[in-house]
Amino acid sequence: MTIMEGAWPVDFWIPAPGRVPDGVRVFAIPDIHGRADLLERALDAIDVDLARAGDGLERSVAVFLGDYIDRGPRSRRVLDILTNGLPKGLETVFLKGNHEDFVLSFLDGQSDPAGWLFNGGTETLASYGVPVPDTAFLTGESENHLREALLDALPEKHMVFLRNLRLSHREGDYLFVHAGVRPGVPHEYQTAEDLLWIRGPFLTSDADFGAIVVHGHTITPRPLILTNRIALDTGAVEHGRLTCGVFEGDRLRFMQV
Repeated sequence: MTIMEGAWPVDFWIPAPGRVPDGVRVFAIPDIHGRADLLERALDAIDVDLARAGDGLERSVAVFLGDYIDRGPRSRRVLDILTNGLPKGLETVFLKGNHEDFVLSFLDGQSDPAGWLFNGGTETLASYGVPVPDTAFLTGESENHLREALLDALPEKHMVFLRNLRLSHREGDYLFVHAGVRPGVPHEYQTAEDLLWIRGPFLTSDADFGAIVVHGHTITPRPLILTNRIALDTGAVEHGRLTCGVFEGDRLRFMQV
């Protein structure tokens, strides 16, 4: 059941389907996809928001829901910001998205690059100054050459960032993940594949997931609030909108840049 519909984004507090602990404000930022300009605006908005809150908060937490890279033009700049340019005093949690899974699988030699390149990997290569191949269907020497070129171009702090991404994060009644969860499966038994990739069984379910799932991965025209999940991906690349969900107590609001 939809909790609330209407004009979005809202810059005022509305009732939420769950709550976070008192004194905590959580910012949830979904799929950035190489749009460093939107990320910078979102971080500026968070900085202003925290300044207005003053000393009334015990903790402020930014949970990034994954898909930092691919499709947009400035993946490298996005990782530069996330590894070296966040507001002071802001706790950060970085989750893995399926696009980080794409590139790590390729770098580890566990997959060929075709799927990744067809889904925005060429823009990521270009942002690191790696020549984009003429075809996504690489084999043998050409595939190894591309892998080595990207490994050489990735700064160490970017690789450390990618290697240390988490699959989920819990705050109060909310479970933050990239894509969603498998209905009927306890949180501790969820697979990485579902947390990073799931759509249909999760999106169409009205089940109680044991927590209200806050996720990105699937684009919606506006943020969607249901009794069992909250969808935040409004299409940074496709529609030029990055929406940040803000959770405090038993209320929430949205900031859109």
